[in-house]
Parts: sequence; C-alpha cells; structure tokens
Amino acid sequence: MAQRGRGSSQQRHTPRIIDSIVEPTDVHALTNEELSIVADEIREQIVSTTSKMGGHLASSLGAVETIVALHAELSCPHDKIVYDVGHQSYAHKILTGRLARFDSLRTYGGLSGFTNPDESDCDVHYSGHASDSLSIALGLARARDQRGGDERVVALIGDASISGGMAFEALNQMGQDHTRMVVILNDNGMSISPNVGALSRHLTELRSSRAYRDRRNQVVGRMEGYGPIGRAAHAAVHSIKSSVKHLLLPDTVMLYEQLGITCLPAVDGHNIAALRHSLRVAFASDGPVLVHVVTRKGHGFGPAEKSPEVFHSVRSFDPATGEVASTAAGCGEVVHQTLLRETEANNDIIAITAAMADGTGLAAFAEDCPKNFIDVGICEEHAIGLAAGLATGGARPVVAIYSTFLQRAIDQLIVDVALPRLNVVLCVDRAGVAGADGPTHNGSFDLVYLRMIPNMRILAPSSGPELSSAIHTALSLDGPVAVRYPKAFEDVSMPAEPELLEPGVSRELVHGDDVALLAFGTMVTSALEAARLLEAQGVSTRVVDMRWVKPLDEEAIRKAAATSLVVTVEDGCVAGGVGEGVLGVLAREGLCCPVLNLGIPDRFLEQGVPAIVHRDLGLDGKGIAAQVIEKLGHMGRDDH
Repeated sequence: MAQRGRGSSQQRHTPRIIDSIVEPTDVHALTNEELSIVADEIREQIVSTTSKMGGHLASSLGAVETIVALHAELSCPHDKIVYDVGHQSYAHKILTGRLARFDSLRTYGGLSGFTNPDESDCDVHYSGHASDSLSIALGLARARDQRGGDERVVALIGDASISGGMAFEALNQMGQDHTRMVVILNDNGMSISPNVGALSRHLTELRSSRAYRDRRNQVVGRMEGYGPIGRAAHAAVHSIKSSVKHLLLPDTVMLYEQLGITCLPAVDGHNIAALRHSLRVAFASDGPVLVHVVTRKGHGFGPAEKSPEVFHSVRSFDPATGEVASTAAGCGEVVHQTLLRETEANNDIIAITAAMADGTGLAAFAEDCPKNFIDVGICEEHAIGLAAGLATGGARPVVAIYSTFLQRAIDQLIVDVALPRLNVVLCVDRAGVAGADGPTHNGSFDLVYLRMIPNMRILAPSSGPELSSAIHTALSLDGPVAVRYPKAFEDVSMPAEPELLEPGVSRELVHGDDVALLAFGTMVTSALEAARLLEAQGVSTRVVDMRWVKPLDEEAIRKAAATSLVVTVEDGCVAGGVGEGVLGVLAREGLCCPVLNLGIPDRFLEQGVPAIVHRDLGLDGKGIAAQVIEKLGHMGRDDH
C-alpha cells in the first residue's frame, strides 16, 4: 500500500489492538467483541487527535462501527468503499495503515481530512463534495461488470447528502440497470423502527436472494399468461406485498424500493454483529441493495452527542470537558449584521444557503429573521434556481454559498440568473485558500467562472467594513452581483454606515511611481506589506485596492501602466483570473508595459493554514516584494 507525506510517530504506553493493524484485512481475524474494542480505540484516537488538530469530529465518531464492520467483511483495496464527502472516513484512515501519521491530520504536508488516493490505495477518490459517491460507485460497479471483475463496491452516504440531486440521478440509474452494489445510508436523523425483528430480517434475506427473485419472476410470468384473471391476481398479490413492505420499512426508504433498489430494514449502526449480518445479506444479492444504518452523531463522546452541530467541524477542544477553543469573529458575523440591517430597511430580502447556515453566518440571521431565511440543504443548483424564482417574483434573494460549492451551480448562474438579469446577490464565502480542508474546498476558481458570465458584476472587498459596504452596494444595484471574500479578514469590524461603492471604481491606498500593485480582496493586506518592504529598498510603490473584479477600473489600470511595472495580486487562479483581465485592458488600450500576474498557480493546493499556503505561493508581503525585486532585476539586465 503506497504511503506518502509526513507524519508524527506516536508513543504508546498501553498496547492496543489498533496498533497491530497494518493492513485493513488484519481485522478479519478478530471476533465481534474484539472489533468492538477496536471501535472504542479508534474513537479515543479520533477524539485525541481532533482535540489538538481540529477536524470533522461528530460525523466521524458516528460512523466508526459501520466502517469497522465494512473492513471486517471486505478486502480493501481490492474491494472498494466510496465515501460521500469523506469527513466521516477517519476510522477508515486508521484501519488502512495511517495510524502512525494520524496526528498530522489536516496539517500542511500531513494527512488530508478526506479520502485521498495519493495517501493510500484504499482511498478510491478525492472526496470533499457531497452527493457524488453513488455516481462514482455505480461507475466502478459497471466497469467491474464490463471486465468481469469480482470486487464488491460500497458507497457510504449520509442522510443529508442523499438528498442532493446528483444522488437521486445515480439511484435512478442504479435501479434501472440492476447493478450489483451496496449503498449504506448512514442515517443519524431518526430512530430505529420498532418493526425491526426476526420476521423483518427473514423477509429481507428472502427478498434479497437470487433464488427468490428468479422464482418470483417465473410465477409472475405464468400468472400474466392466464390473461385478465391472472393479471388481476398478480395485482392483488403485489398490493399485499407492498402493504407488508410499508409495514416493515419506513416511508423514508420506500422511495428507493420504488426505484428498483432492495432496502434492508434499519440496523443499529453501533452494533457490529448486526451490521456484519446486514452486510453479508446485502453482499449476497446480485442487484443494488440499500442498507439503512441508524447512527448517532458524536457517538461515544458526550459533548459531541449533545451538540453535534458544534463538533461537525471543530477547532481544538478540551477532550476532558468538550470545551471548544474560542475563535475570532469571521466574515460570517459581518454578513449576519449587514443582512440584519439591510432587512430592517427592506423586508423583501430573503437569505438562502445550501446546508451552510453556520459557516456563512446565516444561522444567526435566521434566528433574528426566520421568515427571511431558507436553507435548501445540499442542493446548490436548486438554491440558485430558487433565487431566480424569488427574484422573478419581486423578492431580493441573497445566496450565501462557499466558493467551492457554488461552482456546482454554474449552469443555473448563467441561464437562470444572468441571462434574465435578475436581482440576485451572491455572497461567495471561503474564497481563495480555504485552509485545512484542502484542494476540494479551496475557493480557487470563482474569479474565473464568475468573470466569464455576461451581466455579472463582482466585488472583492478587502476588510470587514468593505464587505459590509459591498453587500449594501450589491443590494442597491439591478442585475446579478457577486461579493467574494475569505473566511476572515484581519479587520472584521462593522462600519458605522455602509458606503455605496461606485461600480468599476477602485481606491488608491498608497501612492508610488516605480511599481503599481493592483490588489484584489484579501490580497490588499499582503500588497500593503509588500509596499512597505519595497519602499525600504528604494522602490516607490503604489497600492490600489481594486474593489471591483468586474467591471474593472480601467482608468486605474491606465495610470498604473505609466509606472515601470504593473503587478496584479489575486487569491484565485492565475489562469483565466482577474490578472488576465487587466492584461486584456492593457492590450485593448495599446499600452505596452511590463506586467507580473501573481496568484494561485495552475495546480491544486493541499490543505494548510492560509498564511502558510500564501507564504509558499509567494502571496504574502515578503513573497510579493521578492518577486517584484526579481522582476525589476531581470528588466534591468534586459535593458542592458
């Protein structure tokens, strides 16, 4: 099994079973009682590590026994487990040879917080975005059947992720194709049905067997061969069978039965013996089977059980008391306070999010203005479509979604919002380097995919007061407007009164004649530091907070062209980014001048504290100054 990256070795004082697990198949020799001990040890390890490093705790604790049972029945990496989102996969990492490196979780150069094929052959795909696991697992199963393979394919998906449209599209094909695979529905939102018992288990095993289905099809064929009387008899039998299924299966899973997927009754997701029994039944089937596993978020750690939303994605905490380390206010609080003030003046404002109410600051807004708030769940496309309908009906929707998730709704942005020039405001949170969640969560691409859309205007504020003014401005304009910002600025204060920002007009913060730094959003702070360092080296440096990504301040760009070097600084992709937009303005104006475009290079970035990632990308003050000096040096040599 390939292992890559850095990690810290751990000192163990008391022997544990998990310390002897090198390969995932090592658990095959363990009894159910020993596997339960393994689950407890894994849970202790997860709590210990995340208390120091932070991470997705509640969901990982809830899935421990399910993952232990899976590895007890499967042989990975031959068999495949596809994790939806992947933040519940910590137990999987520990069981697949990464225990010694687990304390490096979510750190720069350490283990990813999600499944990652670069770390292990047991990781099938780069997880991180919800509702895609069923499509990937179905593709793996179809590829297996195409080449005559025998591996078992399992998708582990939560009750929130399965509500996504992509998941339903996969379920539809899964039942239609009758592909052999297993879906584990990790349901931590309901209790086990009291009808789960011996009769239910017996009927489930019967229904999932090939012999039963073959015999059933033969009988149906004969009955229908008897004409109207036979078809009527079949209809009566089918009605009785459906009634029994409705008795034994909750309504929430009957939909999957109607799609052609065999559903097993709910099983206690913290009972390894029961889990293994259900899995064996599911693996014996020759078609798609859904195993309904009922778990409890944060299971085994009292504070996480009591407050799973707090421990969904948590920073460091005290493992003895569960007290979470305090965090500084971020942009979410600015959004909350700004929308609260704007809604007091205009009750037509409706804030929308896609299962990210806490992270975007809208949870607090929802408490203050419940009638002005909608959470659509993990459905970004629907969120934008809903906003389009609201705007058409006269409302003023404000959609707050992380940059990385908004990219799932590009089609709706183009066709449903921008084409009809609807009054929709996009609050694009977590723009730029997002931090510990890594490549699937970095907001590297929004400057590219938003810039290309006609009728779209884009603001990139550089501080809390600027963010408040940007939202205030966006709500005053006609047509779609996007406001993009990171998780937090150095200054997240609220202005006494928001400012109306004139479209396409920047502000000069520092005057200089040698070099012009045209900075966007959070990069303004880095540009100011770079200017200070450059001034100390005798380089007169201008710093411009560009404010607007679209429309650009063309007058400021023309003035910048009069200096020796124009430098654009953005925390988005250089390829197709706003720096290239500046180059376009210079080209159209016929202005020939040296230009240096700084931003995120054409590659995916690993997880890490944004300040560290910016440093290594040369996007901090020192890095910008060094690249400017290097560029000026090359220009001097070229002149000579």
